[in-house]
Formats: sequence, C-alpha cells, structure tokens
Amino acid sequence: MAETPAQSSLITRLRTNLDLVIRGKREAIDLLLTAVIAGGHVLLEDVPGLGKTTLAKAFARSVHLQFTRVQFTPDLLPSDIMGSQVLHPENGSFSFQAGPVFTQVLLADEINRASPRTQSALLEAMSEGQVSVDGTTHALPQPFIVLATQNPVDFQGTYPLPEAQLDRFLLRFSLGYPPAEVELEVLDAHRSAQPVDAITPVADQEELLQARRTAMDAKVSREVSTYLMQVVQRTRDHAQLELGVSTRGALAWYRAAQAYAYLQERDWVSPDDLQQLAIPCLAHRVIPTPQARYGGTSMASLVEAIIREVPVPA
Repeated sequence: MAETPAQSSLITRLRTNLDLVIRGKREAIDLLLTAVIAGGHVLLEDVPGLGKTTLAKAFARSVHLQFTRVQFTPDLLPSDIMGSQVLHPENGSFSFQAGPVFTQVLLADEINRASPRTQSALLEAMSEGQVSVDGTTHALPQPFIVLATQNPVDFQGTYPLPEAQLDRFLLRFSLGYPPAEVELEVLDAHRSAQPVDAITPVADQEELLQARRTAMDAKVSREVSTYLMQVVQRTRDHAQLELGVSTRGALAWYRAAQAYAYLQERDWVSPDDLQQLAIPCLAHRVIPTPQARYGGTSMASLVEAIIREVPVPA
C-alpha cells in the first residue's frame, strides 16, 4: 500500500488507545478495527459486565465520532430509533425529528430484547446508510457504525435476531473473561476513576475514511478468491447445514479480509487472513439442520471443520 507509514501509525494509535480500557483483548480489538475499516457493523455476544459498552465508547472517543447508546426493550418502537414527523400546532406544519440512529457510532444494547419489528427498522440504516420515514429518505452521518450487543445466556423476554438481520453484521464475536492477572490491573485502573473518561482522540474521521479507501485496494489473487468461494460453496453443500453463506456473506468475508490485511500492514490478502476471520464472519450466517441444532453442534465448530476440509492454495 502506498500509505504504509500513515496506515501503521493509525492502527498503532487506535490499538494503544483501546488497550488502555480493554486490557488483554488484542484479538477483539483487532476484530473491531477490521469491521470498522471494512465499513461493517459488529455484533458483540457476551454476558454482561465484560466491557462491551466500554469498548464501543472508547472507540468512538478515539476517532472523535458522535456516540449514542440505545437500550433496546420490548416496548421500543421503530420511531423511537428512526425518528418521526412532529406536528407544530402553532402553524399546523410537520417537521422531521431525527432519532438516535442519526449518529456515527450507535450502540444497540441488548438488541435481541426489542421486537422483530423494531429490530428490522435498522436494516436499511445498516445496509445503505440511510433511513426512510413517511416516504422521505434521510442520509445518515458517515462513517456510520452499529455495535450491537446481546446476552447469549439469558433468553427470557428476548426475540432471536432473524437471518436477514444477522447477515447485516460483518462480524460477530465475544470479549470473554480476561486472565486473572489482567483483571487485577483492571481493578487497579478503576480504583479512583473510569479509564474510558480519560480517552482522547488519536485519529479523525477523514483519516478513518481514507483507511477504508486504502484497504479496498488490497490485492486478492484469483487463487485466494477461488479458495474463498470453495469454502462458501462447502457451507451450502454441507450435510449439517440447512442454509449456507449467501453471496452477501461471501462479499463481507472478502471485504473483511482486505481490512484485516490492512491491519497487518500488507497490501495483499492471504488464505490465513480468511481463516482468521472465518468464524467471526461466517458462523452467524449459516443455519444448522434440526439434527445438528438439537445435537448441540455449534456453528463455530462446523465452520472450523469446513476450513480444515478445503485445500489451501499454495
């Protein structure tokens, strides 16, 4: 890539800043940065209290982006997110009152607690960077990033995300518990203050948008793209999968691999880049057969098995 020095500086600055508040989670930080550089959205699936909100807030502050948090609940309506037309009684006119989706980093907290109707209100925003209200289309600020969270343990009062919604998330991953020695550091860091409050911007919006443009120039050889499609095709033919990866999913994996190569300061994509992203990018895009589902087979293990089966290009 022509901009390797600036690229290295950007990624290093962001990693360093996020490490201040999310300690011992370099892999999760790199996955978040991969999704952001690729122009995608992230689904963080983890139990409460492991730093999902902190990670979202720290990233927004690191790039000086507008941050909005919405707590999803069963009584939340689409208009509560998108906005609505407001009547002005003094003259009988209407004007559009923008909702919280008009931001740059939207934290959709516990997204699976909202009704499917409210969940689907985000589809257009996530796919096209715009919302349509009463026949009028409104563009969202750029960059626009949705970081959604859901608790994989507590399903009481939740609505599982439909396949179409899951497919809009570029990556799904979890933070997990930190090692004991790292957790001790977290306790010390929070003794007298919240570390996220001390986060200052280390990049700007234009730098982030330029990183996106540069990452899309990463070369993907015919052998690597053929390997990608062989894996995708295998998910469609697999005996334990009822539904395989869609064309949109294949393109998402392609874009994510380009962004991941950018993080590694390379201007070309390797099969290893695809393998590193296979589970966070593909596991939520496939549907198991009833036998696999009730047999306790995880989608991550199936994707991992497929990756092992498909020959890697030399």
